[in-house]
Amino acid sequence: MGISLKSTLSVVVAAGALALTGSAYASALAQFKTFVATTKAARGEFTQRQVKKTEGSKVSPPATGTFVFARPGKFIWTYQKPYDQLLQADGDQLYIYDKDLHQVTVKKLGNALGSSPAAILFGSNDLEKNFTLSEAGTRDGLEWLNATPKTKDTAFEQISIGLRNGAPEAMELKDAFGQTSLLAFQKFEKNPNLGAQQFKFVMPKGADVFNSN
Repeated sequence: MGISLKSTLSVVVAAGALALTGSAYASALAQFKTFVATTKAARGEFTQRQVKKTEGSKVSPPATGTFVFARPGKFIWTYQKPYDQLLQADGDQLYIYDKDLHQVTVKKLGNALGSSPAAILFGSNDLEKNFTLSEAGTRDGLEWLNATPKTKDTAFEQISIGLRNGAPEAMELKDAFGQTSLLAFQKFEKNPNLGAQQFKFVMPKGADVFNSN
């Protein structure tokens, strides 16, 4: 991340962000460091669109769903419309359940997370290991941050995060094939009370299981 997130720095960044008033905005980097340092868990809703670099930049119909996460590496990402799919991680394994196909794919979380977008919101605090972070200015009322994966072994060339009031409200994920995924977060709730068994995946009865570890 350029500057490690030690506890002393976290306090300073948080204090600096709270001290900003009026029309002043905390920088995206400052907001993001505060978010990572103070958010151990969260839940909310999302809307996702795909933009393909064709003539006119074709935008797909939105997909919607819910998410909940607890650091490090535990999350449930549920697509509800237009298709029904579940991505769930218990801190060790990632389970991808396609309800229409009644099929579960199991992956080792370390290999699946790494430099992925999920690592930014759901991973550990050690983001500087996998990403180079830089300021990206103000747009649409949000302060933007660019996260560029340090490894080439990732599906995304760049991830941008839009923040407001210390929480992410949008993400843009650009891949090597000219496609951009646009994510908008709503009803973002920081540090809710979550049950200990919240992230334990229960294998659906009769599902086909594919282990790609």
